[in-house]
Amino acid sequence: MKRAPQILAGALAAALWMIPATLRADGDVEKGKEVFQQCSVCHYPDKEEKKMGPGLKGLFKKEKLHNGKAATEKNVMEVIDKGGNGMPAYEDLLTAEEKADLLAYLKTL
Repeated sequence: MKRAPQILAGALAAALWMIPATLRADGDVEKGKEVFQQCSVCHYPDKEEKKMGPGLKGLFKKEKLHNGKAATEKNVMEVIDKGGNGMPAYEDLLTAEEKADLLAYLKTL
């Protein structure tokens, strides 16, 4: 009986680990900065002005994205996955871990 809390904690940790990385808030900012290098061809990370695509400075501080949707993780990930307006879809080009890292980095802008 005394081991029940330890077993429960272990089971909870295992269950949380199985949640897809895109839904976890544990991305690595430095790795996300590396992933962003391919995005930087079209997006400024430190400016709001447009390059080929919109500047991403303060992305998660904005009320809405350029598509009119709220600036939430889900909506940003949808843009990354599906692309649009000339942006390619990255759904099959980035791993779940890379996407989580990229989101972590984008939150720092």
